[in-house]
Amino acid sequence: MKAVGLTEFGAPDVLRIVELPEPHAGAGEIRIRVRAAGVNPADLLLRSGPQAAMLSGQPKPYVPGQDVAGTVDEIGPGTRTSLAIGDDVMSMLIPIGPGMTGGYAEYVVVPASWAVTSPRGMSSVEAATIPMNGLTALLALDTLDLPRGSTLAVVGAAGGLGGYITGLAAAKGLSVVADAAPADADLVRRLGASEVVERGPGIAARIRQIHPLGVDAAADTAMYGPSLFDAVRDGGQFARFRSTDEPGSYATIPGRGIRLQTPFVPDYAGRMDKLDEVRVLAEAGALVPRVAETYPAEDAARAHERLERGGVRGRLVLTFS
Repeated sequence: MKAVGLTEFGAPDVLRIVELPEPHAGAGEIRIRVRAAGVNPADLLLRSGPQAAMLSGQPKPYVPGQDVAGTVDEIGPGTRTSLAIGDDVMSMLIPIGPGMTGGYAEYVVVPASWAVTSPRGMSSVEAATIPMNGLTALLALDTLDLPRGSTLAVVGAAGGLGGYITGLAAAKGLSVVADAAPADADLVRRLGASEVVERGPGIAARIRQIHPLGVDAAADTAMYGPSLFDAVRDGGQFARFRSTDEPGSYATIPGRGIRLQTPFVPDYAGRMDKLDEVRVLAEAGALVPRVAETYPAEDAARAHERLERGGVRGRLVLTFS
């Protein structure tokens, strides 16, 4: 089968079309004929080398990709599942670990519990933008566990993950103050933000102008780090999606009682109930798929180059014919 892989780490041009043995579903598994695979920042990390130690012992070529959508075309013997051959599905994958592979491939085999039907009315390209960011957004809000009416600051709200957190938070009855460049202000309001402040340095002070006591929690998808702490009230919460602290980081900000949370999406890997909750929320309009651009799989390097340049609003998606 055709896949996009790499045998050495480096710039986007290390990505190549490779031929791999066609996988087949075993007991408890399904095979997905991939039609679309999302391109995520995590894929850039796998390709460029920071995760090299985690891939040690895994056979080359390494295949990136954590989001796929396509069609069930094989169900393993004895597999108990509500899915059927021909169903349109979406799935999140973890391409690091024994027996794992990524989604940049014509076929992927996953445990049956790792896939759900795609949101009704969505194309495979749209559905491929949802699993990882949707699960991360849901996990963040589940972790924060804020009561209705609480205030949540979302920074990076115009991005893929930030946009999904904004939409889910609004659907759960939270009041969202989001950051945005002037050109994105209307977008983040449509996604669910009730208040918008200009992005960039000084954002904590601008949030405090609206909420003098601080917000109940902040979701830092743009990795502002400690400069954003002052936007949060004493005793509030701060969700970070990569550690921005020095080694030996703490769980509570000293003197202020702000709890640091680090949602880690593999905690929801294989949670069919959670992925199906994401599907339901997408069908209800709380998660709006935003496809920035599509690329044929052969142009994966170009897609990585585009993502690295920044400024992408929505998701880049690879397509497999």
